[in-house]
Amino acid sequence: MHLVVGLGNPGSEYVGTRHNVGWEVLDALANSLGWIKKPGDFERLARGKFDAITLDGNVSGEKVLMLKPMTYMNLSGSAVRQAMAFYQLVPADLMVVLDDLALPSGRIRIRSSGSSGGHNGLKDIERALGTDAYPRLRLGIDSPPGRMAGKDYVLAGFTAAQRELIDPAVAKAAQAVVTWIESGIDAAMNKFNQSEAG
Repeated sequence: MHLVVGLGNPGSEYVGTRHNVGWEVLDALANSLGWIKKPGDFERLARGKFDAITLDGNVSGEKVLMLKPMTYMNLSGSAVRQAMAFYQLVPADLMVVLDDLALPSGRIRIRSSGSSGGHNGLKDIERALGTDAYPRLRLGIDSPPGRMAGKDYVLAGFTAAQRELIDPAVAKAAQAVVTWIESGIDAAMNKFNQSEAG
């Protein structure tokens, strides 16, 4: 079984913000698999459990659970820990999808483990699981302009120019998750990290 966790914040005021791009990837993934048909379907069809909302189904014969924590970004670890304990999963079964200030808008980077890079959602997951050895897919959102605080930047919406890069990257990230499910982390890194080089 595979657990795909998109990081974000619940509430209509956070829809479309940079910090919620992980949720956008889950929406795109569910849509590409035919699990949902239109925006908002994930929330409408999802079940509430593990301090999160979840959708589950099969991808190429593999059971997959998609999870959006409802605890707000900084407390994401609780939902992840609960789901992993319930299904008796190991860290390699988990893929966390999140925003990254250190990458240009539209770039994606997949890693099998690593530091939180200052991301509070990852920090809390690492704390909850007691390890940083779990796969993650980061989607670039650019760094804040000028002296703008990181917190203000990630809770704001994308510019029109950024959105032109983000939308295709969200679709590509969804494809990368499918590759991970079907072929493993190395295949996903080789295919999608390489395509982002240069």
